[in-house]
Amino acid sequence: MAASSNRAIYGAIIANTAIAISKFIAAIFTGSSAMFSEGIHSLVDSGNGFLLLIGVRRSKKPADDAHPFGYGKEVFFWSFIVALLIFALGGGFAIHEGIKHLQHPKPLANVRWNYLVLILAMIFEGAALRVALQEFNKSRGSKPFLRGLIDSKDSATVAVVIEDTAALIGLVIAFFAVFLGQITGWVYFDGIGSVLIGVLLVIVALFFAIECKALLIGEGLLPEDVDKIITILKEENRVISYRRPLSLYFGPSQVLVNLDVNFADDLTSDDIEETIDSLESTRQILEDDYPFKVE
Repeated sequence: MAASSNRAIYGAIIANTAIAISKFIAAIFTGSSAMFSEGIHSLVDSGNGFLLLIGVRRSKKPADDAHPFGYGKEVFFWSFIVALLIFALGGGFAIHEGIKHLQHPKPLANVRWNYLVLILAMIFEGAALRVALQEFNKSRGSKPFLRGLIDSKDSATVAVVIEDTAALIGLVIAFFAVFLGQITGWVYFDGIGSVLIGVLLVIVALFFAIECKALLIGEGLLPEDVDKIITILKEENRVISYRRPLSLYFGPSQVLVNLDVNFADDLTSDDIEETIDSLESTRQILEDDYPFKVE
């Protein structure tokens, strides 16, 4: 899973860096607030990509005495930091710039620069999103897109998908803000576009922060995964009773599952050991169907 995250992250960093430079150049020549906000957005996305790479790299550190279950949650922590940066630097700055330009509107100049950069940015951003979606869809399966985002534990890849999707929507908003301002002559469209981009980023950041928070405080397996474990326990004749399995994610592809079961009274110690081995062997069923390792 880390490899897939890296591929999506590298693609996003390359695209966002090139796009940010282009947007800032266009903003300088045109004086567009929406374009400047989009430049900040892309710059923040580039920085976020490096933070996600740090999280992915640190999450692969081997377990030690201080962290007996490994460092898998590092990627959840850095993803949460990314969500905060999207909210504060991306959304907050864009809203601030938009309000400032609504209070002191200025007509746009050299509008063709905006169109050129926006179209190029859509192409590059679309290419980066395509790479991210390819990696995301490998684990999503047949789930609807939004449900797949909510259920996914690969927060690094989800962050790239969310950022790139928001970036494309932001580019469309910026395009229409420039276009409407040009054809109507109403100078407030540019500031409105910047505010809308900021609101979009705030909504995206809150959604992603909530998902990361659930993983940081100890999210377990999805109900359908727990039901699959219960089915395995029901089919084991030597298990007469059990409690609902307890689970906890220690990383995007590592989950701890605890089972509390009562064995039949007539079993010998060898029989119990054999039953435990049999139950542990069935974990391969879960690992074959889902992108995680059961411990």
